Amino acid sequence: MADSEPNIAQKAPYKQTMTEGQKFFWCACGQSKNQPFCDGSHKGTAFTPVVATQSKAGDVYLCGCKHTGNPPFCDGTHSKL
Repeated sequence: MADSEPNIAQKAPYKQTMTEGQKFFWCACGQSKNQPFCDGSHKGTAFTPVVATQSKAGDVYLCGCKHTGNPPFCDGTHSKL
């Protein structure tokens, strides 16, 4: 993995059911073994996880390709990779 480009974990979003107020750390480097969440695999790279808190309960689609323009959420960028 180059320091400037994240690893593509998958070319599809991760559907997650979240609770209101749930805090999470989204993997931005693509190396985590616990996708889409951070497991610390970014250590030694230029990447840091995105810290987010879910505003309402329900399903969300978290980016799997790590190239979204709206981290941590999927914006469809994976369809152009």
